[in-house]
Amino acid sequence: MAEIDKIYTDFPYYGVRKITAEMRRQGFKVNRKRIRRLMKQMGIEAIYQKPNLSKNDKAHPVYPYLLKGLEIIRPDQVWGIDITYIKLTVGWLYLVAIIDWYSRFVIEWQVSNSLDTSFCIEMIQRAFTKSKPEIFNSDQGVQFTSKIYIDLLTENDVKISMDGRGRCLDNIFTERLWRSVKYEEVYLNEYDSIKRAKDGLANYFYKYNYKRIHQHLDYKTPAEVYFAKTIRI
Repeated sequence: MAEIDKIYTDFPYYGVRKITAEMRRQGFKVNRKRIRRLMKQMGIEAIYQKPNLSKNDKAHPVYPYLLKGLEIIRPDQVWGIDITYIKLTVGWLYLVAIIDWYSRFVIEWQVSNSLDTSFCIEMIQRAFTKSKPEIFNSDQGVQFTSKIYIDLLTENDVKISMDGRGRCLDNIFTERLWRSVKYEEVYLNEYDSIKRAKDGLANYFYKYNYKRIHQHLDYKTPAEVYFAKTIRI
């Protein structure tokens, strides 16, 4: 699973067939059935346009993608949420985070050893005590099509936006965040416990928000751009 994660981070458009082939090139004795099962367990799939996108395998509410062509000009205009896989020396965790699209500021994050919806809801509730977006974008994962998620956003007057199925790049800024987290923190460390993982990620996200300058932010930090909203006249 750790090797699948590395391949997928570099080549998010690789599906089961290509990831299996790459794994075999690296000496792993695997078959497509196992890779498919593990990718499903990790909650990842290849990024590509699929036919009949309006038809879903399971009935669930689908909201339109609201961000195409939208000019994002201020903090809290759009937040994105997503989940990724984090390896431990034994086992794994799932990391969920919310990022402000304008400033790239990570609003909140949380880890869990399961994909249960509750850990996402708890994090969103904490985020809403700090601020709220006009639009909240996610993929069509079960966590983000659940009734409790839809009700939470609706009750807080937040517009719901969803990526097309199989189109992770609709949530491009969160995908870029995952690449940074993986290469600058996760792949450089061996987490032998959940606590070590939490401590490492906490340190990373603090530096990412408050210390790490971004070229597209005119060499400011995400925090400098995000919190500038509080002093605007």
